[in-house]
Amino acid sequence: MQSLKFEFPGHDGSLLAARLDRPAGTPRAWVLFAHCFTCGKDIFAASRISAALVDCGFAVLRFDFTGLGMSEGEFANTSFSSNVADLVCAADHLRSHHRAPSVLVGHSLGGAAVLAAARRIDEVRAVVTIGAPAEPVHATHQFGEHVETIRSRGALEVDLGGRPFTITREFLEDLEATRIRDTVSHLGRALLVMHAPRDEIVDIDQARRIYETARHPKSFVSLDSADHLLRRREDATYAARVIAVWAERYLPAAPEVAPLEEGLVEVVQSDVEGFTSTVRAGRHTQIADEPQAMGGADLGPSPYDYLLASLGACTAMTLRMYARRKKLPLEEVSVQLRHRRVHAEDCAECEDKSGQLTEITREIRITGDLDADQRARLLEIADKCPVHRTLSERIRIVSELVD
Repeated sequence: MQSLKFEFPGHDGSLLAARLDRPAGTPRAWVLFAHCFTCGKDIFAASRISAALVDCGFAVLRFDFTGLGMSEGEFANTSFSSNVADLVCAADHLRSHHRAPSVLVGHSLGGAAVLAAARRIDEVRAVVTIGAPAEPVHATHQFGEHVETIRSRGALEVDLGGRPFTITREFLEDLEATRIRDTVSHLGRALLVMHAPRDEIVDIDQARRIYETARHPKSFVSLDSADHLLRRREDATYAARVIAVWAERYLPAAPEVAPLEEGLVEVVQSDVEGFTSTVRAGRHTQIADEPQAMGGADLGPSPYDYLLASLGACTAMTLRMYARRKKLPLEEVSVQLRHRRVHAEDCAECEDKSGQLTEITREIRITGDLDADQRARLLEIADKCPVHRTLSERIRIVSELVD
């Protein structure tokens, strides 16, 4: 993943802190992400969704709204309308320096903001809301009993998520005056509504109202047991992968990616918080990861799983080729493998009795009308598969850093 941090002017000229994450090759599409109310571009949900979208080939721009995070300006002087204007400025920057966004993704109040901004960005083809309210005024629920005090005094410092924010009467009035139901009903873009049924900040009924108001094409995906902020990595990653697959339907056909040359495997790891990696071989793409117990998201097999899979696949293929050549009645081959570290002195066949070594156990099940001699011969052939022989030999690995 390539990341670029920069600033661009927002709606009032204040410089907004932004981050652009993009894949190594040509991006499949450009995504503009809007974070939740009083949050920032680096909140877990934003960073993890962006990283997962990059793994799927998308470039993602996320930024801090005016007066938040590292951006300039005073939060007290902002409003929902100014956030929408900042999104349009971000799209203008992408259009001028890279490519205009074709997908908008908004989390919480940012979801309402992307709905409002979509029709002001001509290139947008798909819009995604995550835990979004049906109307911006829903955000006033977070102010509780302070609403009337804000109205009467004109401004009040309110604690939101353990941080103080000055909420003004003008901010409330802007939320109350903004109506996006008409915008949603005439969106003119594909819409994906994502929401967690147990969301305690923005209840699921808000998602229903958005979905019912919108016209087709529209889709709804439940985020199951996720919380409002998508604190669990697996929830954010799941959301991103669903977005990537869903958005493909509404994007121009992707140019065909040239396959890697035969015998070359490429692994790209861009998950700064976890271990999720993209594995390419030929024209095939897969995911490797670590189990959750090891700090991963368990989105794919681990490196050792792939090692065992390589040996198992080679074993099965070798037995199949031998059986065909010898015209043996072999029906099916099943191989189960495990690996562990053992003390060398426990290995009766090992020449080196010091330290530890890796032991791989391979259970081979074969079915077919085979006699005892044929079965014994197949077991001998299993040890002759190329990967088995490679792992049994002394291996020299040459590493170098390249640009």
